[in-house]
Amino acid sequence: MQKNPVVFWELASHDMEKSVAFFREVFDWQIEFNDRLGFYIIPATTPAGEDIDGAVFTLKRAKLPFLTIYIQVEDIDAKAELVREKGGFIVEAPFDISPSSRICLFNEPSGVTFAMIQSKKG
Repeated sequence: MQKNPVVFWELASHDMEKSVAFFREVFDWQIEFNDRLGFYIIPATTPAGEDIDGAVFTLKRAKLPFLTIYIQVEDIDAKAELVREKGGFIVEAPFDISPSSRICLFNEPSGVTFAMIQSKKG
């Protein structure tokens, strides 16, 4: 097991409904509203069975911390186009970071930066 793995993340959005709709439509994520907590939970499990859940909530103040999370995709070019179509912004178009991987940086609709990564098939 990896030391100090990522086990949770949060997206502080100016419009949580818009952000949730974006991730549902682009990545087909199952996202559930938690009435008790008052925000959305994105339940996820790694292939090894480890939880790496996330949360989406609306900001209470104007400050927005910077956070980048890498999302693994099968076709990074198609996903980059879908990001544009669904109201996101491509910060850096897909490019090679190694002989075996490509990444793409993008902003979701509220402006938070994320990254996608694709492993090249060799």
